[in-house]
Amino acid sequence: MTDFTALAQDAKAWPFELAREVKKRVEKDGLTGDAVVFETGYGPSGLPHIGTFGEVARTTMVRHAFRVLTGDRYPTRLLCVSDDMDGMRKVPENVPNRDALANHLDRPLTSVPDPFGTHASYGAHMNARLRAFLDHFRFEYDFASATDLYRDGTYDAALLATLKHFDKIMDVMLPTLGEERRRTYSPVLPISPKSGKVLYVPMKSVDAEAGTVTFDDEDGEEQTIRVTGGNAKLQWKPDFGMRWAALGVDFEMFGKDHQANAPIYSKICRILGGNPPVQFVYELFLDERGEKISKSKGNGIAVEDWLRYAPWESLSMYMYTKPKTAKRLYFDVIPKAVDEYRQHLAAFPQQEPAQQIENPVWHIHNGNPPAPGADISFALLLNLVSVANASDKDTLWGFITRYAPDATPDSEPFLDRLTSYAIAYYEDFVKPQKVYRAPTAKERAAMQDLLARLKALDPGETDAEIIQTEVFAAGKAHDFEPLRDWFKALYEVLLGQSQGPRFGSFAAIYGLPQTIDLIERALKGEDLA
Repeated sequence: MTDFTALAQDAKAWPFELAREVKKRVEKDGLTGDAVVFETGYGPSGLPHIGTFGEVARTTMVRHAFRVLTGDRYPTRLLCVSDDMDGMRKVPENVPNRDALANHLDRPLTSVPDPFGTHASYGAHMNARLRAFLDHFRFEYDFASATDLYRDGTYDAALLATLKHFDKIMDVMLPTLGEERRRTYSPVLPISPKSGKVLYVPMKSVDAEAGTVTFDDEDGEEQTIRVTGGNAKLQWKPDFGMRWAALGVDFEMFGKDHQANAPIYSKICRILGGNPPVQFVYELFLDERGEKISKSKGNGIAVEDWLRYAPWESLSMYMYTKPKTAKRLYFDVIPKAVDEYRQHLAAFPQQEPAQQIENPVWHIHNGNPPAPGADISFALLLNLVSVANASDKDTLWGFITRYAPDATPDSEPFLDRLTSYAIAYYEDFVKPQKVYRAPTAKERAAMQDLLARLKALDPGETDAEIIQTEVFAAGKAHDFEPLRDWFKALYEVLLGQSQGPRFGSFAAIYGLPQTIDLIERALKGEDLA
């Protein structure tokens, strides 16, 4: 049996680099609680998007790497905390019944009615959306609501410590604020006993011994409340550091937009008696225009969108790849993510253990990737849907079984899932963009040459390499330089797009007679669309 623990000590994959940092921390300082805590936070102010859940996928990979690295010597816990006690600062643009929410601005999200009508509150609805996605991913995690943590006493000691060290926290925060905000800033945000709103007001007095703060309510009436029991919360930057201290967090990653504030989180954590966790900063996701994805704008891909067009494994692949590089997160990245996953999965069985532990699929599947299955790419399926005019899985499987006779939906469950995804993706994104053109004189001569070469083959030929060799030969014989211009011409004339799958593989699965017929129809000037 492979000793991955030994191999993990020098593995270069980024989850192992971070896992080694966590290991050093735990060996030096010991456990804060009963487990090593890998934590991720979620802001449920808008509809969930994939960027948020990327934290959970990546943190899971680091957690698994840590367990392998340490031989499961330490118990671990992945804690997903929803900041659902934050006040609703504005009504999200992409939710129903927006007018009804306007009367609840500044109230905690768990006190705002659910515009979808399915849960007790807006916050509860968004939390359910998050958990449904995490469950679909089959993550092993513990979920925590900030509202519950503030109300059930989990944060009480940290909140009382905040009052005890109020001035020290102010000394950290005030230099980071503008002059006007300094005059009214307080790290503690009381909940109005009258309106239930989260109040951004200065404290008139702080009594650490009594655990109370005094302030003027919205109507000017002076109020004194205890900060425990859900009567108050902290501003988001102090809250970040307080959470680390209160929950004994050992590892957390966050987006680049938090990078400048990370030292503040750490300082406040130390002030409250905690030890800041190992931290990892990842680059932000961008929309199709290169703008940062925003939950409230809804300008990225929603969770259900990706899963409508591709399997969850491809999303994990996308999250694993280059976490420190800014990446577009839009629909056109989906096919590439699917096929990158397939390629790594296909390579895994032939790799040595030292290579396997560096393979993304090892991290995606917690060290136990499934068998790779048939070598049929998502890009190839998309084009097969197009030229075969396939609108259902059965039609696609008719071509697949001709190419791979032993393949069935039962024996190839991943491929079977891909057929449904390919049909949906093609209809919504590929078909509307297709533009066919007629071949040039040079391209026409090369295609006629290719026809003769393909007709000379056995009509039942399904060896993609043999067919690909003839395609190459035709392009070279007609002086295409670079040769990719020849393949681009085939794609544009036959498939209505500038890129496509390996042509030999496409012809092998579509069928040699059908490919010949496709080329002949194009040369006759028929409308292939």
